[in-house]
Amino acid sequence: MPTMQLPQTALREDPTRPAALLMREVTKTYDGAHTVLDRVSLQVPRGSFLAVMGPAGSGKSTLLHCAAGLDSPTSGEVFIGGTELSRLDEARRTALRRDRIGFVFQSYNLLPSLTVEENITLPLRLSGAPADRRWLGELADRVGIGPLLRRRAGRLSAGQQQKAAIARSLAARPEVVFADEPTGALDPGSADEVLDLLRDLVDEFAQTVVMVTHDPDAAARAHATAVMGGGRIDRYFPRPTALELARHLTYLETT
Repeated sequence: MPTMQLPQTALREDPTRPAALLMREVTKTYDGAHTVLDRVSLQVPRGSFLAVMGPAGSGKSTLLHCAAGLDSPTSGEVFIGGTELSRLDEARRTALRRDRIGFVFQSYNLLPSLTVEENITLPLRLSGAPADRRWLGELADRVGIGPLLRRRAGRLSAGQQQKAAIARSLAARPEVVFADEPTGALDPGSADEVLDLLRDLVDEFAQTVVMVTHDPDAAARAHATAVMGGGRIDRYFPRPTALELARHLTYLETT
């Protein structure tokens, strides 16, 4: 199976489409020898949904960590909405992650003793920002947890907890939401609901989402998928099918 040349918009800036996330020649090396990311360039336009796939060890999680400011690249540049992360000290990078980036993880990371509403508004309270009650109410209703706001998070089902985590990630109206295997701990029905929700948030609210997943069916819900191999983007699929992604992933795993 030949490697397809990546489209121009996937590789570098397109001035006609403002980027929520832009990565230029990003390399991440550990111990001066082990290269996990090898000169990765990627643009994610605002209001789009990108999935990132790849075999184990391909660099997809490291790409997410560098893109989200959770880790620093060895070289290269990462921009969130025009702000270059390497130019920020740790305090300002922490503030950027808190105020302009949302996170959704496989493990939800909710505090079980707090109510759903308290969990959703916790990042705002920690930053001293006022909560927009109208937006929070609209958000809770949109993700399907409006009637559960006063319930303690520890009493929710797995699917409900992930929906609450998605609402929390959107409370501050971030420029990008990074989702790391958001359906990995869910049953198929709950996973479908969460994926439908992420896609709807992009299509209806123009939210930008970057999702790392191992599941071709999940990745096919995105607008496009970047498949990684050997620390690079091996192939970029606009509007892929799950079958196309599964075949290419099998090819990478067996070559």
